Amino acid sequence: MNDDLRRRSLRIFSHVRRDQEAHEAQEAQEKLESKTNEVQAQSVKPENVSENTNETKHKTTESESHSEESFPLPRVISIANQKGGVGKTTTSVNLGASLAASGGRVLVIDLDPQGNATTGLGIQHRDLEGSVYDVIINDKSLDDCTEPTSVRNLFVVPATIDLAGAEIELVPAFSREMKLKRAISEIKDDYDYVLIDCPPSLGLLTVNALAASDDVIVPIQCEYYALEGLGQLLRNVGLVKSNLNQDLEMRGIVLTMYDARTKLAEQVEAEVRDHFGAKVYKTVIPRTVRLSEAPSFGQPITTFDPTSRGAIAYRELAKEVRNGESQRIG
Repeated sequence: MNDDLRRRSLRIFSHVRRDQEAHEAQEAQEKLESKTNEVQAQSVKPENVSENTNETKHKTTESESHSEESFPLPRVISIANQKGGVGKTTTSVNLGASLAASGGRVLVIDLDPQGNATTGLGIQHRDLEGSVYDVIINDKSLDDCTEPTSVRNLFVVPATIDLAGAEIELVPAFSREMKLKRAISEIKDDYDYVLIDCPPSLGLLTVNALAASDDVIVPIQCEYYALEGLGQLLRNVGLVKSNLNQDLEMRGIVLTMYDARTKLAEQVEAEVRDHFGAKVYKTVIPRTVRLSEAPSFGQPITTFDPTSRGAIAYRELAKEVRNGESQRIG
């Protein structure tokens, strides 16, 4: 069983590695060209100018090194995976609640037409004055559509079934991929974290989320089928980074629905960690009944059962996500 899983995972991830190697080669070539240009520019400058340039380069290198270790707030993070049922909404709701409980001001944007993040945070679809559909299609302000939740410092922009037709309506729209980014830019400074619960697809809604984000967190269910779409998702992230959002980075992979009783879960975890290394969060989200029950009460797990294994896991995940955050900008 282990050998069979390894063969199939190698097949799944082989093109991912090729893409990564091609991207690294391109970056290396660009750095080489940049250094060549710098050397040529320095060769025609006086000695004192060259010394000043070297000092500036040294400072820049130190700054870049620091930026690799930390990141500024506010931060926009997409929770994305085109496969359904892997824990995107559960992660969006409970990670958002855990970040809010640790002192951050958090906005969850429900971009899934199913609206599960909305109901999971205790917001009913009826009597809503506005939803994310109005933001994307009618250019309504996010402020006008934001609803408070029962968790302090946690807010949500709800989704309704109207969002199901949004992708069709977006087709003829001007600059359709940047609609959400423009809306978020108006309110971004009001929050420490903006989490976007993406739909289970790679359509225009997900592209809008990726174009608006600084980072992507990918939940992966600890089962074989959950691995198959990961390569395509990472390629799409690369395309969005190249064409729409150069600052986009895959922040990490979180393993969800981990059942310690099965050998398969252990093998899937080993394969994912082997291929993605430090990109995989140390925290693993267990499969628990309490995590499944919490949405029916309209509460995140941290409120519904604060001492449960699921609540503890999401609090630990929040610590990992916050690790490296620096001073707010502005």
